[in-house]
Formats: sequence, C-alpha cells, structure tokens
Amino acid sequence: MKDNSQIIDLPEWSYVYGGPTGTGKIRVTAEDFVVEEYLAFEPSGAGEHVFLQIQKTDENTEFVARQLARFANVRQRDVSFAGLKDRHAVTTQWFSVWLPGKADPDWVLFETENVKVLQTIRHARKLKRGVLSGNSFKLCIKDWQGDQQKTLQQLEAIKLNGVPNYFGSQRFGHKALNIQKALELFAGARVGREQRSIYLSAARSFLFNHILAYRVTHQNWNKALAGDTYLFDGSHSCFKSSELDAEIMLRLDSKDIHPSGALYGKGNADVSLDALQLESEILQAYPKLTQGLIAAGVDNDRRALRVNVKDLHWHFVQQDCLELSFTLPAGSYATAVLREFVRFE
Repeated sequence: MKDNSQIIDLPEWSYVYGGPTGTGKIRVTAEDFVVEEYLAFEPSGAGEHVFLQIQKTDENTEFVARQLARFANVRQRDVSFAGLKDRHAVTTQWFSVWLPGKADPDWVLFETENVKVLQTIRHARKLKRGVLSGNSFKLCIKDWQGDQQKTLQQLEAIKLNGVPNYFGSQRFGHKALNIQKALELFAGARVGREQRSIYLSAARSFLFNHILAYRVTHQNWNKALAGDTYLFDGSHSCFKSSELDAEIMLRLDSKDIHPSGALYGKGNADVSLDALQLESEILQAYPKLTQGLIAAGVDNDRRALRVNVKDLHWHFVQQDCLELSFTLPAGSYATAVLREFVRFE
C-alpha cells in the first residue's frame, strides 16, 4: 500500500446471488426501519442495576444513555447498553443504570415523544456490550423498482442459504472516514476512548470484509478450506480442522457451523494450511492497518463468514413497496441482507 488514499473508498464487496435486481429507499421514515434486540439472558429481578427496555424513535443510543445518566443523577459510566442502534429508526433496546441502595426514580417522567420506557427490572450486574442473542427487523423498502421475479428468487435463496456476514457500510462512517481516522490514530493522533474503539473496530471490519469478499468471489464463503476454523451457528464457540471430512461438509450444508474469517489482531491466526495462506495474502496488502492493530494491542478473534437469516418473510404491499421481516444474531447487519437484492438509498 503506497499511500492512505488507496483504502479510503470502500469497494463493492462481492455478491453471492448476482447482485441487486432492484432499487429502492430505506428509512424514508423512522417507522420504515424497526429493530428489537433480545438479551442473551433473563434479568434476575433483584440487584443494584435497573434494566430498562426503551423504545426510541429518531434518537441515537449514546444520546439516550447520557439523558438517562442526567435523569437518574448518576455518572455516565454507571449507564450501559448492549449495543448501538440506528438513529433514524424505531428501535427497542435495553439499558442498565447502577443505583446501589437507591430506589427507582419515576421512569415515566423520563419519557418524551420519542423515548418510551416499556419495562424495568432489577439485576445484580450491569449490562455489558454484546450480550445479546440477536435482533429482529421489520423493514419497508419504498419506491422499489426492478425485476420482481428475480428479487423473489433471490429472497428464496437467502432464506435457504443465508448471506455473507459482511460488516455494514455504517461501520466505516460517512465516506469511510473511520478508516482514515484509524490510519491517523496509528500515525500518532490522540483521540478519546470511545472514538479509539470505533476506529479500531472499523479497521478490523475492513480487513474482514476483504477476506470474506475474496471467498465469495471464489465461491467458498460457505464451504470448507483446509485449515479453517469453524464457528457454531449463533455462538462464539469454535473448533479447528485441517481435514475436509464428510461430517464437516454435512454440518456446513445444514448451516449448523460456518467457516470463519479473521478479526485481525495480536496472537495466533487460529487457522492453518490453505485458510492461513489465503488470509495472509489478503492482510499483507494492508500493512498500515495490520501493524497499527498490533501496536494498539488488539487481540485476534474470529467471525463467521456466513449468517443465517431466520424467520425471513416478505411481501409486496404495492408494486413499489416491499416489506420484510427477519432475525439476525447479534453483530450481523440488516444491510448485509438487503444489499444482496436491492440497491438502496
């Protein structure tokens, strides 16, 4: 890589089902993009932390968290949430507020036209990032135009086979600015802790998408390579195998397990043989990002290359209005599903 500008423009990551066969608009109104998150555990009902299930419209997660801290008269770090949610949408998500030895305030007084408290429950520990089982989506694509028959065929294929587990473009910021900021961070720029985390994540996501796109192009994103590490569906548990045996093939076909790609960082690559060679060749093209991630002390991890799109349903309300609903595991993007069949604004 000769200069930073080479990686600023995001490529059009490879498609599995032939690319978009229609165009349309998402989020024309907030109600066109409805998301509900599901915790990976059941709050106990007792403890120092108040868990609040909040429905918000046209508000971002961090803003609501700051407002909660102010309302409850606690420090910002005493308010937490499991995941960031889109601003221009109707989203239902969980927050926790640490109130040791204190009674709950009247949460009804916290509500606004755009923020509603649906339920509260106590728990012994704070809500940590990522402790979700998944998210459900109800989406409306307006001003849809295209080949309806081909779109329906693509949706059937997605329901049957899943989609590449790309990070969505929102991960990289407007015009991929988060990648540029990551390079500036690696060159010595000083940033806040929250921004640092965002830029590091963007750099790893960019490298992962390149690995995934390569395997999509070579039609092995959902198949085994010698030396692959496999993740169990809906889980962070994994296992390695240098053998391409019949059992692995069968479990891949049933979508019980998925091949994985590198979330780059320090430590062992966790793959070998053909999988290691493939990833190494791709990663060595971006030395400023890989060296920067190592210097930042980020640990290596793995992410599934494929994601199952569960409970996928669709129908054309009108010729130019397509409605969809589906569920994805935590960390997967609805836009990674949409991009396979519609080019959206």
